[in-house]
Amino acid sequence: MCTLCYVDEAMKAKIIAYNAEFHKVSKSPFGKDDEIGMLNLIDGRSRSAILSRADASKVFDLSVDHFVGMPGWFGAGDPPYQIGMTHTPGGEIVGNSMGVSLEANQLVGYSGDSVSMYTHCGTHIDTFNHFGYGDEIFNGFTTGRNLGSRVWDKCGAEKHPPIFARGVLLDVAALHGVATLPPSHAIGKADLEGCLKRQQLALAPGDVVMIHTGQMKLWPNMSFVANTPGLDREGAEFLAKNGAIMIGADNLTLEQTPAADPLNFLPVHTYLLAEAGVVILEMAFLDELVGEGVQEFAFFGACIKLRGATGSPMRPVAMPLAG
Repeated sequence: MCTLCYVDEAMKAKIIAYNAEFHKVSKSPFGKDDEIGMLNLIDGRSRSAILSRADASKVFDLSVDHFVGMPGWFGAGDPPYQIGMTHTPGGEIVGNSMGVSLEANQLVGYSGDSVSMYTHCGTHIDTFNHFGYGDEIFNGFTTGRNLGSRVWDKCGAEKHPPIFARGVLLDVAALHGVATLPPSHAIGKADLEGCLKRQQLALAPGDVVMIHTGQMKLWPNMSFVANTPGLDREGAEFLAKNGAIMIGADNLTLEQTPAADPLNFLPVHTYLLAEAGVVILEMAFLDELVGEGVQEFAFFGACIKLRGATGSPMRPVAMPLAG
C-alpha cells in the first residue's frame, strides 16, 4: 500500500481548514486572487518527488483523438468537432494564395487546415469558470465584474499550470466484476472505498484521481454519451476531502447522468468547481492502464492556454512508478 504524500504540512493544513458550503460558492484558502484552487498544492517539491519515481520506459497516452463525427457534449447545441482543408497542393495551383509562380506551386505541395469545436470536446479539462451558482464562480468572481462580451477574465484555462502529480486509478468497473458499469450507475463513497480496499491503495493530498467506468468500451459509438455512469456528489465529496487536486474519468461528464438531483442537473460539476476548488478531466482513455494493471502512476498533463476559456483540450500521459 502506498501512503506516500508529496504535499507539505502547511499545504495539508489548508485542505483541512477548507470548508465548502452546500450550494454556495467558496472562497479559496489560497487567497482572494486565487484562480486555480487545489492545483496550488503542486510545487517544486511535489513535482520533484513524483518525477524521481517515474519509470520512463513506459508511457501511457490518456487522450482520445479528435475526428469528425466523434461523440461529445453536443445535445445542448454546442458545435461538434470539424476540420477542413484551407490549402491543398492542387488548390494552390488554381488559387495561388501565396502569389508565386505556377512553377513554384507545382514544385511545393502546400497543405493546411483549420479546426472548430466546443472547448469541451475530446479529452479536456473543465476550469472554474465553467460552472458556478447563479452569477458567481469559485472564489467569489462574478459575471458583473469578471465576464466580458466573449470570455471570463478570471479562472480561464491559461491560468492552469502544467500538472505533475501522483495519479491513482480507481477501477469501479472491476469492483463490480463488469467491463462497463451499467447506465447511470452512481459512484458514491462505498464504491470508492471498495476500490481502495480491493486495490490496496490509499489516497493522499495532491493526488490526481482517475475513475475507470469502462465507458471507453463504447467509444466511438454515440451510445457513449447517453446515461453515463459516474460520480455522484457523495463520491465527489469523498475524493475532494481526501485531497484530490483533479478528478477525471473515462466517461462523457465525470458524473452520473441524468442527475438524481431534480434541481441541479450537474451537481458534481457545481460542487467540485464552485465549492471544492477541484478541477475536472473528462473523456480520459484509461483502458491501457487497466489492461496492464497500473493503478498508481506519475501523471503529467497540460492544457492549451486558451485565454478565459471554460475548458481546454489536454493530452495527459501516465508513467508507472519505479520502486
